Amino acid sequence: MIDKPGGMTSRAAVDRAQGWFPRGTRIGHTGTLDPLATGVLVLCVGVATRLGEYVQRMEKVYRAGIRLGARSDTDDADGIVTPAAVTTPPDRERVAEALRTFIGEIDQVPPAYSAAKVTGRRAYALARRGDDVQLAPRNVEIYEIMLRDYDYPRLEIEVRCGKGTYIRSLARDLGERLGCGGLIQTLCRVRVGRFSVDDAVSLDVDADTARRRLLPLAAALTELPRITLNASEISALGCGQSVSITEACASGETAAFDAAGQLVAVVASEGGRAQPLKVLIQ
Repeated sequence: MIDKPGGMTSRAAVDRAQGWFPRGTRIGHTGTLDPLATGVLVLCVGVATRLGEYVQRMEKVYRAGIRLGARSDTDDADGIVTPAAVTTPPDRERVAEALRTFIGEIDQVPPAYSAAKVTGRRAYALARRGDDVQLAPRNVEIYEIMLRDYDYPRLEIEVRCGKGTYIRSLARDLGERLGCGGLIQTLCRVRVGRFSVDDAVSLDVDADTARRRLLPLAAALTELPRITLNASEISALGCGQSVSITEACASGETAAFDAAGQLVAVVASEGGRAQPLKVLIQ
């Protein structure tokens, strides 16, 4: 995982990281960060690209600096910012009360300038050419919002949320709820599941350092239950066959390991059998 700097797209960060590995190495990231944003960008290298979806599902934690009293076409400071006329700024208690209304499952409209798709095309591509972008609300979940500091118009919060949550949309919607407008001034993703910004590497490190910091494949599956299989069971999975499992295991996606503790597959467990979903051994 890397600590993405500000002023760079997630795709550009992946391109930089590509230089750490041999030509042709597959690399993908597990959740776009806006150019303005910094922080944890988990990269999947080689066969690990098949496990990116499990990292994307993990809980995220963001620290956001919000500017109230203004609006932006991109919902952040990188866009066209329009100050709002505010006669009475909201006090801390009103801000805290408004923040509480966003906790739980909510319907959230992504920003017009986002990677969300409209009729198969990225919203930002349509917005940049001047189209009127109408995005449907999406159900997301916000587990916790901590008000860290407030001195109007500057607000600092920490958000713990699920997959697909746009912090830019949260800032925009909070501003509208307060009647003063709002936009993201700064944003840092400090954690994705077990992946913390404190453990991330800079894009400025050398290739040897970056390769030494690679984590095992199992790091992408820490939120799945696990079972251990023997050699014959693993061989059967490799042939696309389901196997009987005696180990107690809840139904659903499960990480399968060999006796040495090496991840070998992701399986679907049901009724005492394991059906291969992703086999990770040759």
